[in-house]
Amino acid sequence: MSKPIVAIVGRPNVGKSTLFNALAGENISIVKDTPGVTRDRIYADVTWLDHSFTLIDTGGIEPDSSDIILSQMREQAQIAIDTADVIIFLTDVRQGLVDSDSKVADMLRRSRKPVVLVVNKVDSFQKFMGDVYEFYNLGIGDPVPVSAASRLGIGDMLDEVVKHFPEGSGEEEEDERPRVAIVGKPNVGKSSIINKLIGENRVIVSNIAGTTRDAIDTEVRRNGKDYIFIDTAGLRRKNKIKEELERYSIIRTVTAVERADVVILVIDATEGVTEQDAKIAGIAHERGKGIIIAVNKWDAIEKNDKTVYEYTNKIRTILSFMPYAEITFISAVTGQRLPKLFELIDMVIQNQNLRIATGVLNEIMTEAMALQQPPSDKGKRLKLFYITQVAVKPPTFVIFVNDRELMHFSYTRYLENKIREAFGFRGTGLRFLIRERKGEQ
Repeated sequence: MSKPIVAIVGRPNVGKSTLFNALAGENISIVKDTPGVTRDRIYADVTWLDHSFTLIDTGGIEPDSSDIILSQMREQAQIAIDTADVIIFLTDVRQGLVDSDSKVADMLRRSRKPVVLVVNKVDSFQKFMGDVYEFYNLGIGDPVPVSAASRLGIGDMLDEVVKHFPEGSGEEEEDERPRVAIVGKPNVGKSSIINKLIGENRVIVSNIAGTTRDAIDTEVRRNGKDYIFIDTAGLRRKNKIKEELERYSIIRTVTAVERADVVILVIDATEGVTEQDAKIAGIAHERGKGIIIAVNKWDAIEKNDKTVYEYTNKIRTILSFMPYAEITFISAVTGQRLPKLFELIDMVIQNQNLRIATGVLNEIMTEAMALQQPPSDKGKRLKLFYITQVAVKPPTFVIFVNDRELMHFSYTRYLENKIREAFGFRGTGLRFLIRERKGEQ
């Protein structure tokens, strides 16, 4: 199963972002330094004890009118209801219980999703506990007092949250069928692609139970092999506020990508790669998923003998942080190259699960060091002792060195290129963990 989704819901100024950042901690920095990756602090991976989950901050804009605040709260709560396994409902002990808190509590109660009621800004339990009891009136369980700013009570809150996780969440599924998420901006043809694939292969479409949280799962059978396609299309909400719509589609994308083995990012050939495409690609890249970029509506483009080459270069330039992504040019209308998608999916999954023997890896590393000497700083040279693969999906390697500070990003990239020269790994990112071997300088 994929990681559980936990959403924070609450009125403006109750401390949602403070709580989000307190829980996300250093995970945020992973997002920050990757070119083209969303800087919106909408989601983060969090680990508590032996539980991992994806945290979503539904905080939107803060309007002035109380009527608009209520409609915004409804929208935020709806996002949480639709996508989350557990909802943290954040309130403010200093403002006390207000009318919109009660209305959102009603919505959350009707959702039948597990809700953990959290009362924030309780900087002193002694001083504020009397005020915390007022929140029992919401009728959605025992209020948990915390101070997000001072990080008080966070552990107790997380203990309550993880109690509600589905049994076995975060563990590998027994279902071996490849899971493919079709993602992209609205109106790029995601649904048309899936409908065409189903039509061509004459399969029975079934909505698999338990998948309503995020997207429609469709079984597709081709050449005797089953695939699960996760379609995020058709789930947009009509909303006048563009930022909220974008936030909503990104949250949807995160939850779909989380459950997939391979992500097909659909780009509109007539529009080219947009900033929103780069954000969506970044989400899949960060999570180490296999990636195929499908340029749809290729039939609508006037072409000459250089069109594919020029278009490919544009994509590679804008999405420079994922040079390994496979690119294909398709048309959902004519069916052009759609069958090739299955070949690419099979290839990417094979590469995601590829394991390289330790001896072979160390031969590649030794040869790479002979060709290009490791960097040095202030007279101290980097020494690389050993490399081994520790995981797949994505392939993950540990390199043991004498000093992590000397292992420049550029040298890691150089080693990655050497490994790719030998084994390809097309369509999948590679992860490198740098560890110091103590006592060896």
